[in-house]
Amino acid sequence: MVIAVFLGSLLGTMALGMPIAFALILSGVALMAHLDLFDGQIVAQTLLQGADSFTLIAVPFFMLAGEVMNRGGLSRRIVALAVALVGHRRGGLGFVCILAACVLSSLSGSAVADAAALAALLMPMMIKSGHDPARSGGLIAASAIIGPIIPPSIGFILFGVVGGVSITKLFLAGIAPGLMIGAALCIAWLVVIRRERFELPPRAGWAERGRALRESVWALLLPVIIIFGLKLGVFTPTEAGVVAAVYSLFVAMVIYRELDAGALVDVFAAAAKTTAVVMFLVAAASVSAWLITIADLPGAMVALLEPLMGNQTLLLLAIMVLIVAVGTAMDMTPTILILTPVLMPVIKQAGIDPVYFGVLFIINNSIGLVTPPVGTVLNVVCGVGRISMERLIRGVWPFMLAQLAVLLLLVLFPALVTVPAAFFSAR
Repeated sequence: MVIAVFLGSLLGTMALGMPIAFALILSGVALMAHLDLFDGQIVAQTLLQGADSFTLIAVPFFMLAGEVMNRGGLSRRIVALAVALVGHRRGGLGFVCILAACVLSSLSGSAVADAAALAALLMPMMIKSGHDPARSGGLIAASAIIGPIIPPSIGFILFGVVGGVSITKLFLAGIAPGLMIGAALCIAWLVVIRRERFELPPRAGWAERGRALRESVWALLLPVIIIFGLKLGVFTPTEAGVVAAVYSLFVAMVIYRELDAGALVDVFAAAAKTTAVVMFLVAAASVSAWLITIADLPGAMVALLEPLMGNQTLLLLAIMVLIVAVGTAMDMTPTILILTPVLMPVIKQAGIDPVYFGVLFIINNSIGLVTPPVGTVLNVVCGVGRISMERLIRGVWPFMLAQLAVLLLLVLFPALVTVPAAFFSAR
């Protein structure tokens, strides 16, 4: 009955068109009323306490780094380097997109920021060279979701805070799976363009490649600083957000000089607006999370999944299918905030490594960003690339299947995550 009250109120308010943050608060209030525990003061206190977290300070800084990256010339130079290196090969612009996405993901941690940058910079080039607009947009959308997987990742920060898991370990464990997804996208791209006829960009000379490398080296240093800083324990994930923001501001304003004081106001405003949305969602979800704990919803979930508790693979497959279904109707942030407190007790009781599960969970949620009809990244690519949602959905399917195939491999072979994670975490 508790599950029915929670899901019924949440889905019902969402069906009426209510913003997800308010739907989360009302579903928590409905559950509170069902348990005869309603107290408006508790709701207000829980809202404030939900956003009062030192670790979550990293979110606005990574948001700021993403904005600076797009407006300060870092994204453009990374794309230019990728074009110089592999743009001349068959399907080279697709490889440029995937390579640039892997690098950009290590700068911002936001799929939306990466999608906006890639769509603005690469989609006109891909269409001009003769690639199908739907497939080009689909690849850009699918590549952008590598952003929340390769560190730094806002998704990992939220999961770590809510689930009580080491964010540093999550960051380092996401590197190898993110690169695997990039490799899978390369294979899928080669398959879908095998019958296309298109023009290849001219091969860049060594002088041009050297110039592109020199211009992008300052941008490329940021992921190196963050990854080695986390690995060596120089700074925490929260401090890494500050490092990313300050470094990107320095490069954009002092080295590249593409961001002046006037534009800085718009950059801070855009980052603040995005951060406000995320933090309000976190605060709203804390109300539901507290009631979920009080009502022992995780216990009910454990009882529901009891037949699968003896087989970790089947349990994970069932959970992944559930998350895929949820991802078609809900954005990444609320899905993390709602499902993490429900699923973590199940994972721990089944003896599954929380870091390993966190990687699978975030990958699955990232795929949800390109899953219709809600797909946030799809909407960004539609707007920036000026392509209809119907055509983009048709173009993204092959790449989404490739990503789901990688997710299945990671479920069947946990060592693909745990072994690289142990290597990167070792000092």
